[in-house]
Amino acid sequence: MLTGALLALALAAGPADQPPLPTVPQSAEIQLKVERDGSLSVVEAISVPDGLTMDRRVALRVPAAHHRDRVYGVRDVVLEGRGTASVDDDVFTVHLTAGTSVVRYTVDGAVAGDRVTWELAGGWSAELKFLRASFAAPKIPTAVDCTAGDFPCAAAQIDHAGLTRFSQQNLAAGQRMTATVELPAGTVPADEVLVPAKTIAGAFVLTAPVGWAWVAFGALLLIAAALVGAARRRDSRAGEPDKVSLLAANGGFASPAGVLPGHTGVLLRGRAGPLDLAATVLDLAVRNYLWVSEDGTRLTRRNPADEHLSPFERAVFEAVLPDDTVTLAELRQRRVEIPRAELEADLVRRGWFGTRRLRRAGIRIACYGVFLTALLALTVGYAQLGLILALAGVAAVAASAALPARRRAGAEVARRLRGVAAVRAKDFDKPQRELVFSRGLPYALALGELAPWVAGFDGLKHPPRVYWHAGDITPDQAGSFAAGLAGTFAAARRGRLLDGAAGDTPSQQPVGTQSTASPS
Repeated sequence: MLTGALLALALAAGPADQPPLPTVPQSAEIQLKVERDGSLSVVEAISVPDGLTMDRRVALRVPAAHHRDRVYGVRDVVLEGRGTASVDDDVFTVHLTAGTSVVRYTVDGAVAGDRVTWELAGGWSAELKFLRASFAAPKIPTAVDCTAGDFPCAAAQIDHAGLTRFSQQNLAAGQRMTATVELPAGTVPADEVLVPAKTIAGAFVLTAPVGWAWVAFGALLLIAAALVGAARRRDSRAGEPDKVSLLAANGGFASPAGVLPGHTGVLLRGRAGPLDLAATVLDLAVRNYLWVSEDGTRLTRRNPADEHLSPFERAVFEAVLPDDTVTLAELRQRRVEIPRAELEADLVRRGWFGTRRLRRAGIRIACYGVFLTALLALTVGYAQLGLILALAGVAAVAASAALPARRRAGAEVARRLRGVAAVRAKDFDKPQRELVFSRGLPYALALGELAPWVAGFDGLKHPPRVYWHAGDITPDQAGSFAAGLAGTFAAARRGRLLDGAAGDTPSQQPVGTQSTASPS
């Protein structure tokens, strides 16, 4: 009998890599060993009574803190006995029939920092009468913890040999038993895998790809800010005005780069006003589209609008003179303004101002970002990538607003335009002065240099003739008419502002105006 008992004991102990076989029906003996690479080798021996099957489902993706899931990997699964074992869709499944079976597998992701965690039991379809487990590691653990459901395990301790042992009786079907062992720092490398939870909140968790995307977005913001700052500094530097001659090689009038008097306000100050409207009307007169009466109070159509007029000049022509004639008193009562839409379109067409393409692209990108955020939040996660895209669109819109509307070419034209103020009457021959005085007069008005311009030509021994005004008038009188025209449109605008403040503004659109935003 002694020999038989010793043989039974030897069979129960088994080889070094195999746990003791269960001696109690419907029980489990488990061995766990942490390898030096951080993987966890597990060997389970389970006894299933005759006439019974036992199934186990172990979820390999479990909730963790901060809207994350902890993901375990199970590989190298081998079953010795009756049944099957497989890993599919984040679930480790074991199906056993009557008899004693041994399941061997390797777990990845069980080491978090210096703690090793694994579920010894859980998901079994039948009760476990008894479970016993041992845990081995390269170094003796510093602490152990074990829970069976919501309560501590029956036993969880480190023995005199440094081996950690756990045991529990009567685990109900589905009841979980989880062991956690804390090892000395640096015993094995951590291999914990945390991924965003499959929830709305988890979709917004900061991950490594999202973090790098934020870094790239921040870098792009810095680059964009630097470019915008450089563009604004470049635009703010006025520079010395170029000296201009106002005469072409053939002796005709030539404005700097073909700029028109009505362009002056937007090019130099970023906005157009009554002075630009007056300069445009005056320019129409000196170019023989309008005729000024002898007393300077009436404007009459002299020639019809043709292809030589820009769209905004044509709009001014039609707004100021819808009929053949108009008085300055009537213009004072009208709601005539510079047609900003046509004026700005002309500046864009000439390449002096930028278009709204960046702003429109930014709005589209922001909308795509909002859509992508919602799509990612409801599907694969990483929703912050969509949020970054939306913010990139907002940044593009902000950059469009911060960028100077005037392009480099526009700044160059503005610098040359300011050079008109430096033109002197003595720079021209007597036959040229008549053309230069009248054609340059609208530019002087728009630039705010009307008085010096008129004085320079009026002080000549033989002042130039004014050909666009009825009667024989002097340059000084022509300057007075120009000042009166500017005062007419300024007074009309003040009247509209006062009416608006009193709540008495008519609902109709001002003549010659379309409400638009400034170009960007």
